[in-house]
Amino acid sequence: MISLYIGGTSWAHRLSARFKLVTLFIISLLFIPFPQYWFSLGLLVLVLSAYASLGERGLLALKVVRPLLWIFGFILAFHVVLGSYAEGVAVVLRLFSMVLIANFVSITTPLEEMMDAVEPLFRPLGFFGVSTRRISLAVALVIRFIPVLLGLYASLQEAYFARTGKRNSWRLLAPFALHTLKMAEHVAEALTARGGAEGLPKRSGER
Repeated sequence: MISLYIGGTSWAHRLSARFKLVTLFIISLLFIPFPQYWFSLGLLVLVLSAYASLGERGLLALKVVRPLLWIFGFILAFHVVLGSYAEGVAVVLRLFSMVLIANFVSITTPLEEMMDAVEPLFRPLGFFGVSTRRISLAVALVIRFIPVLLGLYASLQEAYFARTGKRNSWRLLAPFALHTLKMAEHVAEALTARGGAEGLPKRSGER
């Protein structure tokens, strides 16, 4: 569970982790001056094309947004009630696109490369004896586990639907929290067995 990485040699896999993270940051900033729905729709088409370029496994990874569909529906319905349908469509398309872009970075970037990309940001902390490797691991795991937790919530939704015929309820929060804590414990055990952050592979030539 430490990685959602889909192995391959596609164009996306050949891009550096740093480039993909910077691109993600730039795209998120572009939503500010271009809040119109046509911008988000065009970006969504490009993102879906990127997933399709990875083949069947890339298309299957699109299921990460399933747990969010009811949230998107609620947001859209709220704007319809307020009479701002176009704005609701733009917001939903924007959220939809950003989730898929973040997940795309995760499935095409190994955890170790993600760590190497963010670690230089924390090097000044090394002068105070702080392990920059551990901080970079924490940041990389946050990026990595967002789609994992979405998938976990989706599985709980399916189980609850099979029992009650309903997909969402506040009762899902307790098992979701328990599963999340258990997952965190398993990841901690796996990292400890591998020697912690320092035990993960580093870039070739790095000691």
